[in-house]
Amino acid sequence: MGDTEHYLNQGLRGLWYPVLASWEVQSAPVGITRLGQQIVVWRNQQGELQALEDRCPHRGARLSMGWNLGDRIACWYHGIEVAGSGTVKDVPAVAGCPLAGRQCVRTYTIQEAHGAIFIWFGVTADQPASELVFPEELADGEHYSNFLCTAAWNCNYQYALENVMDPMHGTYLHSSSHSMAEGDRQAEMSLQPTDTGFIFQKEGQKGVNFDWVEFGESGAQWMRLSIPYRKRFGPGGHFWIVGMVVPEDENRCRVFFWRIRQVSGWQRDMWRFLYRNRLEGLHWDVLEQDRVVLENLAPDARQHEFLYQHDVGLSRLRRMMQKAARQQLGQLAEHPEVREPR
Repeated sequence: MGDTEHYLNQGLRGLWYPVLASWEVQSAPVGITRLGQQIVVWRNQQGELQALEDRCPHRGARLSMGWNLGDRIACWYHGIEVAGSGTVKDVPAVAGCPLAGRQCVRTYTIQEAHGAIFIWFGVTADQPASELVFPEELADGEHYSNFLCTAAWNCNYQYALENVMDPMHGTYLHSSSHSMAEGDRQAEMSLQPTDTGFIFQKEGQKGVNFDWVEFGESGAQWMRLSIPYRKRFGPGGHFWIVGMVVPEDENRCRVFFWRIRQVSGWQRDMWRFLYRNRLEGLHWDVLEQDRVVLENLAPDARQHEFLYQHDVGLSRLRRMMQKAARQQLGQLAEHPEVREPR
């Protein structure tokens, strides 16, 4: 495996990634693995998010196994207290310990938006975080309403990205779903560049099925699509989905999908009630179909493919990501002193 492929399998840098749903972080510290890094996330006494390398500087115990003291975590092993700044605040077992006052744990830039927690992963350790801009359907909370669903998949994150960049699979894999049973089972595909990425779509068919998908990068990588909905599935226009994927390691990822409708006023309340009581289970069934297929692909499936015209979208995405990976590896080669931990 070449350096570029190995780097890509662990995750591109210079991006914000969703790492957890907001509801997953309450009072107790939460330990996660994202982009191969072990991270602890918790909320301080004001409810603000903190994120550190999940490692006690004393003996390497997981800080996520310790206690939340508000502005710091106390390690379960020996009680070492580490603040959100990465500075050791106290070593209670030893008076005047030289470890106290030292900053020896890495911190992460973190923010919360739209029911999810995002962490910035720089190409280098000192790269400042970029602005995170969301697609309109997610950013406009006044005219749109959304539900976030997130799941862990046992496959490389690139498979999850490429699955969404493939509109044609909806007609087959999801043909028994409540929303994707219509549409041509044969189509020509075309690609259209945008300011943030590109749109990949079926030619001559729109508003029928999963007909198009957009890939964009605006601080984070995201995918956007819409599926026409019959009126019996509630008020609002098309059913929108905005998706993001974060690698855990080379063999596991976490998917985040916001399900969205353009509704306001009483229609918002009706849509949210209908979603929770009737539609959510149907959407989970569709997501499970994707998961089962991707987790059971043949070993090293990407090394033995025969791609055709319907795969132009994922081929473009692969070239874009490979180019970014080579550029990032070049940056790391030029500045090894500020290399991100991997």
